[in-house]
Amino acid sequence: MDRLEAAKVFVTIVERGSMISAANALDMSRSMVTRYLSEMEEWSGARLLHRSTRSLSLTPAGEQVLDYCHKLLELANEVPSVSNAGMAIPRGLLRISCSQFMAHQILAPVVRQYLASYPQASVNFHVSSQTVDLVAERIDLAIRITNELDPNLIARRLGECESVVCAAPSYLAARASVLHPEDLTQHNCLTYSYFGDVMWRFYQTDMAAKQAQSLNSEPHSNQDQAVNLGQAFNVPVNGNFSANDSMVVLNATLVGEGIAMQPVWAAKPYLDSGQLVPLLTEFKPQSLGVYGVYQSRKHMQPALRVMMDMLVAYFASLK
Repeated sequence: MDRLEAAKVFVTIVERGSMISAANALDMSRSMVTRYLSEMEEWSGARLLHRSTRSLSLTPAGEQVLDYCHKLLELANEVPSVSNAGMAIPRGLLRISCSQFMAHQILAPVVRQYLASYPQASVNFHVSSQTVDLVAERIDLAIRITNELDPNLIARRLGECESVVCAAPSYLAARASVLHPEDLTQHNCLTYSYFGDVMWRFYQTDMAAKQAQSLNSEPHSNQDQAVNLGQAFNVPVNGNFSANDSMVVLNATLVGEGIAMQPVWAAKPYLDSGQLVPLLTEFKPQSLGVYGVYQSRKHMQPALRVMMDMLVAYFASLK
């Protein structure tokens, strides 16, 4: 636990009079403020605040701890500042939480460049497909791929994850063609279980929409044709295999177990070699945002700022 930060959060809660006001003042999520307060109470071994729906007040122990926290922060402010030039150079350990796929396929080349550029820096991967508690796990940066990021989190958009629907030739050889997203309901679809209920979303490309229009000769269909341009399709898919790691799903796809929706950057080498075949190329699967989640925008360490800048540049280069 960062005890200095916990002391700062506790003092701010008392000064501002509420958890929400403290979160706003510190530019920190409310859940993070609550976490620091819990850590402060665990450190002191006592309940520090009386909490009601409308107000906060200090317990006797809280009054004592508040005095200690003020002294602690005063001492911290007396520590000589490092020169601006020195502060700009990444140094020390940066702990990053990400999935196995992200660690192997995306972050590895960026981290190699980062470590080569900043010899006083080091990186530790916390590899997991599950959401982690940044404070409890001492994580500096968590990489998440989603379109439903918790609004309470402090995050920076790093890039975009484009997807492709694909399958091995061996799977497609003896099965019905996949010409429309709704055809997927008749196939064994391999899914990423982390997303819960599996609904694959597509948008019809302009070319596909125009082809559909040319095939429709009904005079009264003009209005319908306009609606079809860019039409969205939400297709519920299912199959006999799912996993909470995209690399496991990719490997199952390669051996012909079924159809999968994969990140383009993961599937591209196998699409280029012919080991996988792209499907529904006239329909665009919904893309996902790639986010870097961290604890606070204030006093961001150079290592974290530089790493996120490098990731933004790297994701832009993948387009």
